[in-house]
Amino acid sequence: MYRKYVKSTADFIFALFTVVLFLPVFIIITLLILILDGFSPFFIQDRVGKDARSFRIYKFKTMNDKKDSEGKLLKEELRVTPLGRILRQSGLDEIPQLFNILKFEMSFIGPRPLPVYYIDLEDKLQRDRHRVLPGITGLAQITGRNSLKWPEKYRLDNYYIENHSFWLDLKILLKTIVSSNGYDAVNFEHVISEKKSE
Repeated sequence: MYRKYVKSTADFIFALFTVVLFLPVFIIITLLILILDGFSPFFIQDRVGKDARSFRIYKFKTMNDKKDSEGKLLKEELRVTPLGRILRQSGLDEIPQLFNILKFEMSFIGPRPLPVYYIDLEDKLQRDRHRVLPGITGLAQITGRNSLKWPEKYRLDNYYIENHSFWLDLKILLKTIVSSNGYDAVNFEHVISEKKSE
């Protein structure tokens, strides 16, 4: 019941409420990017969603497009703007993804969607991630995010897919909210252990 009906309905209602609540913040960030950074405020990229269907993800743009003498983009850490760094650390760069939720392309909680060019590199374990809607945050994100190696991320993603429930989603959501930047590393193995002992 929860997986099939309740979660998608709750996602839509909560996303709609949050869009209204954060509309002033959305407008302010949009204007700040335009004024301080001087480029389009939105980052749009094709990602892989449920059933391996592609969709366009929306985020606030946090990097400029500066290139080296050979015309190649500089490394990411050299292109993140001061405002972009604040947006990333606070998680506010993710706000536009609320519209992906309203379009039923994403959920608040689920495996993070990867760029479409990853699809040709995936094995069966990795393709299993596409059995559910991708999320703004997820088990892998609150367990370490970039500090985790890809096999561990996939293991956590697949654990979530097989075991997601209202209570697991609530734990992930609360940890995302209370963390200082939404992505602090935390030992989440107790959740898996609890599930195995049930």
